[in-house]
This record gives sequence, structure tokens and C-alpha cells, in this order.
Amino acid sequence: MYSEEKQKELIQKTKELLKISIKNIKTEKDAKKIIEDLREVIKYHDWRYYVLADPVISDYEYDRLFHLLKDIEKRYPDLITPDSPTQRVPSELTKEFPQVKHLAPMLSLDNSYNEGDLKEFDRKVREISGLEKVEYAVEPKFDGAGISLIYEDNFFVRGATRGDGAVGEDITPNLRVIRTIPLSADFKSFGIKKIEIRGEVLINKEKFKEINQLRLEEGLPPLANPRNAAAGSLRLQDPKEVAKRSLEAFVYQITYAVDENGNNLLGNKLRYHYDAIKLLFELGFKSPYQEIKVCQGIDEVIQYCKKWERKRDSYPYEIDGMVVKVNDISLYEKLGVTSHHPRWAIAFKFKARQATTKILKVVFQVGRTGAVTPVAKLEPVEIGGVTVSSVSLINEDFIKEKDIRIGDLVLIERAGDVIPYVIKVITEARTGEEKPIEFPKNCPSCGSQLVKPPEEAVWRCININCPAQVVERIIYFASKDAMDIRGLGEANIRKFYKLGFLKSIPDIYRLPYDKIVQLEGFGQKSVENLKKAIEESKHRPIYRLITGLGIRFVGKVTAKTLAEHINCVEDLKNWSVEDLEKLPDIGYVVAHSIYEFFHNQQNIEMLEKLKNLGIETCKEKEEKKENIFEGKTFVFTGTLSCCSREVAQEIVERLGGHATNSVSRKTSYVVVGENPGSKFRKAQSLGVPILNEQQFIEMIKDHIPEDLKEKANMS
Repeated sequence: MYSEEKQKELIQKTKELLKISIKNIKTEKDAKKIIEDLREVIKYHDWRYYVLADPVISDYEYDRLFHLLKDIEKRYPDLITPDSPTQRVPSELTKEFPQVKHLAPMLSLDNSYNEGDLKEFDRKVREISGLEKVEYAVEPKFDGAGISLIYEDNFFVRGATRGDGAVGEDITPNLRVIRTIPLSADFKSFGIKKIEIRGEVLINKEKFKEINQLRLEEGLPPLANPRNAAAGSLRLQDPKEVAKRSLEAFVYQITYAVDENGNNLLGNKLRYHYDAIKLLFELGFKSPYQEIKVCQGIDEVIQYCKKWERKRDSYPYEIDGMVVKVNDISLYEKLGVTSHHPRWAIAFKFKARQATTKILKVVFQVGRTGAVTPVAKLEPVEIGGVTVSSVSLINEDFIKEKDIRIGDLVLIERAGDVIPYVIKVITEARTGEEKPIEFPKNCPSCGSQLVKPPEEAVWRCININCPAQVVERIIYFASKDAMDIRGLGEANIRKFYKLGFLKSIPDIYRLPYDKIVQLEGFGQKSVENLKKAIEESKHRPIYRLITGLGIRFVGKVTAKTLAEHINCVEDLKNWSVEDLEKLPDIGYVVAHSIYEFFHNQQNIEMLEKLKNLGIETCKEKEEKKENIFEGKTFVFTGTLSCCSREVAQEIVERLGGHATNSVSRKTSYVVVGENPGSKFRKAQSLGVPILNEQQFIEMIKDHIPEDLKEKANMS
């Protein structure tokens, strides 16, 4: 979309605009020039952030540019245009969604579940087209909410849901807030007057997990899957609420395109599907351009589909299959359509993520925040390659709403890394022997009476010394996302708690190793390794300590945000709720939870104990890290033998670099492991320096932080 020279120009222009204040603008003529420049650079930075996931300025600098544009437009409202970045979030509520007709039907796809189906599809295509071998474009089948977008004279003029395929609902205000949908794009330079684009609205899997974690903390049922969450978000009546949902839109098909004279461009100027996807990517849209592959014949298609089925869980978005399309658009009319689906495309579906099974019993678990969660124990069932034997029933209201009983046959879904979820009860299978689930009145762990705050949907044990809560807090503190103490897993923590070795988090750093070494299953070496891991954890970055404290609603992402704005963890004692709310992505509920934690004397005393035991609560030593990769951006693709991709990324970041998931001309290096994906090909096409694993190891081997050496198999 942007040449290297153009990007340099825009970065320089950004620096100049950051020096400008509203006070410097004296006339409307001055304002007009600055507004044009601001819109251009903001559009560029939106593309870097939302499409490439590779920003080149800080959030603070972006906010300054955005607010300057907002202030100028407020002073000169006649200069506001429909595609201005400030127009993404309208203030009015959408009372209803009017019905609109699509320019071209949004047909469903025929499904295939095995090689035989794909070969039969290919046979029919070859028979109708008269070709001996057909060229296909194969891309991921996104599991989201379908949309269509219309642009006219370069401007985004309408967006709609799929509806029944012929008519959908006009949700333009809600789609305008999605940052990966450009408000304008230069279609005219390609001779396109009016165009309709089909796409899918999605939620990144990591973001979805964060949303569900917050919902669980609040005692709300988790969203069943990213698809339902995306579809539900699009129908919210307040676009401001939609903007908070972190939605993204991928576009993957041009269904209508005409020039100034109304001439159809599909199959003519726009001859190949792959080229159409590339065009959309170059115009700033998020598209599967990096994942799409042109295959010669159906055998190559089958191999590519199988490859993606193996790696579906590592992809950042939910996909439920691959879409196989005839690449030559000029053949579409000849191949034709049925009333249901086109004959030039088919979906290869991956293994099902749902299954039915029976609820055997229900147990009640107490979490680290005191929340009591009912958990159904199931007849084990395989879903998507994973055996599921238990599922959370969320809370009492969820059980009543779905009328779940012991002995019921239920439909379970597991999507990617998302926790298993009860979709529905198969009431038709009931025999009359099913038993209602009785929620306890007292804590299953300590016997204290449970309470249910008026504003919450969850029953809680408020005894801070409740054994179950203490154990869960210790487990969370030592977990991978927090202090990452190897050898101190859940089983050992529960064992040490029963033996009286662990009664609180600080006790981790006072373990009696002389007694542990005498326990069955523990030798001198394993105890030394445990001691070493605990000692190393004292020097973790402070965001890990903040995560490990188990503050309600504060996960790793929010902990990193807090760590960026303080020098020491103790500094948060002096922050007000209002101060906290000013930080990115921290609202009132989260801010209030943080404030309460750091104004609880027991928590402050615990922090003081940890500090006295040698845990670093300030950034001083962290800032002494080597910065050999300062200003460098790395992308990893394929499987590394030395370590996981996450560990490699953390090494880069700890050495001052930046690790992203998208390749661009600004990428410094692409590190290639076994079976690399489309990022490797893109790096080759852009001329980005490529390193094999051994070359990467040579760069880092003398600089790896001590606490990461073992994880990188370089101890």
C-alpha cells in the first residue's frame, strides 16, 4: 500500500505534526493544509497498527495527532469529511437496522469433509469448464460474522450483514468503528467506480480469551465462541460499545465491480481471485493475502488443506476450514450457481468442535477471588482432538437458564483454546431420572456462609483465609503467565500446602528445602532445580509480579500497561481511580479493583514481605538489560527446535527489539524454522533479510537473559 519512500515521508511528516499545537493555527487556510496532513498520517498509522500489527509510533503520540485533528475540526467544522478518522465513532444510537439489498447475492458455500468430496468437486469443475487441470486459490475459512461493504467514488458508503444472502441489515454505523475497514480507498486509480466486497468480522483469539476472563471474573457466562461474540457485537445499538469489542474485519471476495460507464470488471480487468485479494491488501484492507495459495490441481489443494488443519490452533483467528475457489474469475459465469451455492467454490471443513456427552455429577470449586464455580464432570468425549471430561457451568443463573440437570445429555463446544462450553441440553433425551443441581449455601472449602453481592451473578466465599483461595492464589502466582516458577506446579503446591510448607505467597521464598528433599519423588537434583527456579523468579520483569498478585480483572496485558507507567509496584498505592482510568484499556471497574487492592493493608504487607525476601519490585535492574536489538523488528515463522516461538519473541523483546506477527518492508529479520508459512514467502517477495534458526541463535547466544536460558535450551 505504501512504498518505502512514501513511508519515510509520512514518518517525517508525523514528526513535524507532533510539534504543532492548536495555538499555531491562525487561519482556515492553515487548518486545511494541516488537516489533510493529519488525516494522511493517521490513516497510515492505523494501517501499521491494525492491519500490519507493527506500529512505528507510540500510543501517546498517536493520541496527540488524533486529538489535534479533533480540535481543528471542532474549530473549523466545514472542513470535516466523511472519511476523517474522527468520524469513526458516531454519538447517536441505532434504533433499528433497515433492510438493504446486496448488489450481488451472498451465497453460502457447499461443504466437503474429506478428499473424496474435493475430488468430486474438481471433477465437476473440469467437466463444465473443459479444462484438464484447474488452478485454485485456497485460503482460510474464517469463522466469524459475514458482512458486505460498498465503496463508491473511493468512499465507504454502506455496510450490511449477510442476512438471507439477498437482503441484509444496514449496520454501516457499527462497521465504521472497525479500524481495519478503511473509510476510503483509492479504487479509482484501478478504474473502479463502485465495488462490493464480501468479508468477515472476527475477534482475535487472545482478545476473546481476555474478554471471557473478565466475564468469568464478573460472574457472567463466557461468550460461547468468537463467531457469536462478533455477530452479537455487530448488532449492538450503540456504535461506541461496538468500538470497545476489538473487532477486526477480513475481506476475501470482490462480488461486484464496475467502472465509470457501468462496465463489469470482474473476469475482465479483475481476472484472477488471487490478484483481487492482493489488490485489496495493497489498498489497506485486512485480507488473507499472506495465507492464500494458488494451487495447480486438486492434489496440491488437498495437501494445503491438510497442512492448515494441523496448524489451525496456532492461527490468531478462529477458522473452521479452508475455502477452495477457482482462481480464474472469467470461468464463474460458465460454472454457474445453484440456488444455494456457487459451483466455482467449496469449503473444506475441519474436524467438528462440538460433541454430545452426559453429565455424571457436579462439583463446586472455589477460585482465588472466592468465586464458587459449579463444574460438571462428564463422560469423556473427544472434541477437536482433545478429550474433554469436565466443563464449567459458570454460575447458578446459568444452570437455571439452561435447566441443566445431573444425568442430562448436553451439547458441548470447544473452539481452539477456548474453554469447553455447554451449548444446550438435549431435553428430548431425558428419561425422568435426571436430578436438579443444588447450589451450596456454605463454602465447600472452609464452610463459611456464601454471599452474593447484589450487582453480581456469582456466589462468593469472603473468608480471605479460606484454604481453597489461598492455594489458588499461590498456584496463580507461580504460573507461566505470572512468575513462571518451573517445578512449582499445581500438584507440588497442593502437596506443600497440606504439609504446612506453604500458607501464603511469600512462603514460596521460605520453603524448607531440607525437608522437601526427604519427600518421595524429590531428589537432590530436583530440589536444587526448584530452588534455582524460585531464586530466578525474584528477578522477573515487574509486569509479571503485578500479574501474579492476582488482582481481580488484571491479566498479563493490563499488568504490562501498569508496568509501563510506574517505576515500582508500590507506586500504585498513590494512584487514584481517576489516574488509573486514564491508562489505555482500563475502565472504571478495573481501575476500582486495582485501587482497592493497593489500599488493602494485608496486600501492602504481603508486597513488603516479598520485597524483603529479595523480589524485585522496581525496574532498576530490568533497565540494565542489553539493547542489542534496539530499533529492530523480528517476525518468526515455522517451528523452532531451540524453543517455543513465545520464548524467542520474549528474548527479542528483552534485548530491546520488537516481535510482531506480520511481515512488512520495515521488518528487520524474518526467522525461519521448519515448515514455514506464508510469512516466509512474503519476506522473500519484499526482500526482507531472512535468518535460519542457527543464524538467529548465533545472534543471541551470548546475550540471552539468565532466566530464559533454560527455556531456550541454551543453559
